[in-house]
Amino acid sequence: MRRILRIIALISSMAFVNAAAWADSVIPVPSATSKPIISPAAPNLDAKAYILIDANSGKVLAEKNSDVRLPPASLTKLMTMYVISDALKNGTIHPADKVRISEKAWKTGGSRMFVKVNDEVPVEDLLKGIVIASGNDAAVAMAEHIAGTESAFADLMNTHAERLGMKESHFVDSNGLPDPNHYTTPRDLALLTRAIIQQFPEDYKLYSEKWFTWNNIRQPNRNRLLWHFSDADGLKTGHTNEAGFCLVGSAKKDSTRLISVIMGSKSDAARTEDSIRLLTYGFRFFETHKLYSGANALTTVRVWKGQNKTVALGLADDLYVTLPAGQYKNIKAKFLLNEPIKAPVQKNQSYGTLNITLNDQLLVNKPLVALSDNARGNLWRNMADSINFSIDKIFSHSTEKANSG
Repeated sequence: MRRILRIIALISSMAFVNAAAWADSVIPVPSATSKPIISPAAPNLDAKAYILIDANSGKVLAEKNSDVRLPPASLTKLMTMYVISDALKNGTIHPADKVRISEKAWKTGGSRMFVKVNDEVPVEDLLKGIVIASGNDAAVAMAEHIAGTESAFADLMNTHAERLGMKESHFVDSNGLPDPNHYTTPRDLALLTRAIIQQFPEDYKLYSEKWFTWNNIRQPNRNRLLWHFSDADGLKTGHTNEAGFCLVGSAKKDSTRLISVIMGSKSDAARTEDSIRLLTYGFRFFETHKLYSGANALTTVRVWKGQNKTVALGLADDLYVTLPAGQYKNIKAKFLLNEPIKAPVQKNQSYGTLNITLNDQLLVNKPLVALSDNARGNLWRNMADSINFSIDKIFSHSTEKANSG
């Protein structure tokens, strides 16, 4: 009997985490001393549609008709390049592989790399032809090399588009020549561009190259941002009579990267100047900060009846926030936990929420996930925690009653 009493006394003396104490915990955020800047309205551009987003946070900074379906012309090649980059990353194809140029690829009209029928061209050169020279012939050659036919390649494009969440896009070819069933939106293109930058950084370097020579023909990159905006390093232009002049651009200044999408401008000069206006606006009046890294512990919480007494919680991915310039010092981070947490605990399952606020307004809401598994404990742990949990509830109830009185 004395032994049982000593065990109960020992269990009762263990430190417990009060659920109410965790419910309003503040996660420290680095302080800043910059002064707030008043943000003006976003530029109103004379294009059919456009959008400006931060590449890391995904925050939309300016938009007009951003969900309207429009012909993308050669902006299509961004999706073509995404599929190619995915194949390179997976080892399905390799940069040095030789690609035979079919008669169909050779005959494709519009902008060209000027490959010749039956030539065998390395994949790495065809990529330059697609990105820098905007070669329709190079795009068709790569589509056939990967999928056998261009229509089969278009199926791959649509599969990837759906996976990326490009809900208003549909592709029928690899180059963007006009077709009523070939369309996308500024928002979808921004989403695609963000994926290209984040998933394929090695291939992204191609988009900043200004010149490409093939068969003794030297061609400039049609993206004038590379010449007229010092922070720009991509991406792609497009033009047909149906689409007008289009441009997807990206630029990085300090730790902030922005993506601009212009569709349906009236001229090459207009799409370039409008892109500069959007990017300048974004860099001048907004700033982006990385708050926390993914898979890092933000807190450790009590787990009842588990093999381990605690589990670390954090974010699945890195967390970036985009704010009006000078407002970083005003953000706060708090989390709410789904307590009590009982075993089994599964890795990557949500057990709480992280809230980021700016001047008491909710800015970001992210799930707090378990960073490891925690299986059920043995019989002894279950018995001990059953007693612990009952005692904790009694003390928590008594504390709440005393506070309310």
